[in-house]
Amino acid sequence: MTSDDATHSLVAAWLSKAGRALEAATAEHAAGRLDFAVNRVYYACFYALSAVLLAEGRQFTKHAGLRAALHQHLIRTGRLPAEWGAFYDHLFHARHDADYGVEEIFDARDVAAAIADGERFVAALRGLLGSQ
Repeated sequence: MTSDDATHSLVAAWLSKAGRALEAATAEHAAGRLDFAVNRVYYACFYALSAVLLAEGRQFTKHAGLRAALHQHLIRTGRLPAEWGAFYDHLFHARHDADYGVEEIFDARDVAAAIADGERFVAALRGLLGSQ
């Protein structure tokens, strides 16, 4: 297996995880576990973003590094609209609240909207991979 084949395989694996995480977010939302739904939609976006950046030869070990790379390599360059940067930033903080907060602070309608936006974000990232 060549290095390119290995990278392609990893990119596909990240995208597969993104799809499964979106499915899990929907299931958690339906079950009323809103904090878990927020976690899963964040990770769906995280996995898809990891795939795009990995395809470009960039890897990150920290969430903040991946977030910064989104802004530097995809938002500032105009490859993605600025609203996706704001969406990811919001989701980044919401996931932290979901994971470390002890009180339920999420509204079911807001979480449903985040899932729908997450689906569109992942689709936009898949589109970037299709153009390479």
